Amino acid sequence: MSRLVLLGPPGAGKGTQAKRLSASMGIPQLSTGDMLRAAVAAGSELGRKVKSVMDAGKLVSDAIVNELIGQRIDLPDARKGFILDGFPRSLPQAEALDGLLADRKLKIDRVIEMKVDDEALVARITGRFTCSNCGAGYHDKYQRPKKDGVCDQCGGNTFTRRADDKEETVRARLGAYHAQTAPLLPYYKARGVLVVVDGMAPIDEVTRQMQAVVSEAGVA
Repeated sequence: MSRLVLLGPPGAGKGTQAKRLSASMGIPQLSTGDMLRAAVAAGSELGRKVKSVMDAGKLVSDAIVNELIGQRIDLPDARKGFILDGFPRSLPQAEALDGLLADRKLKIDRVIEMKVDDEALVARITGRFTCSNCGAGYHDKYQRPKKDGVCDQCGGNTFTRRADDKEETVRARLGAYHAQTAPLLPYYKARGVLVVVDGMAPIDEVTRQMQAVVSEAGVA
């Protein structure tokens, strides 16, 4: 049984690492965004509730998200465990998640914090750009096209940057993370389940560290 939570600021690489762990461990990656979209697409009673909230331009409440997670972890593919990516984001959500699991006589086995340097993370995110034609990803500093202005993959010569990769947006998201989500670290440390990995290491090295954490915890 392996029930994991990945914590780290936006852009730390939680989604990438969650996908890798999911594939190697054979347990699902649970992203609240994906679950919300799936519920809406399924047209279930909860999905209709989610759609009405989203259509009104409002944030989906913690109560609805908790209900969604409860339904998701009851599905057969999550019986051996799951990886929560991007949830919980606040202490009330963490406490609600603990209660939801306790009702099922379950608990979180490990919380893995991907520790990153804010300034390095800003540079990593704001430097990203993609080929408008094929979607190949590049970076101003770390991964430039072999020939400036020409995509290595398709030869295209137009590139785009995501609106939320602007520096002011990234810094605002980091500020929100430190204010709302960082308090989860002492919460989980007090429960003896928090482990820290170097989120600034190369992607393969971060994966190796995470797999070591899971293996050492005996929850693989």
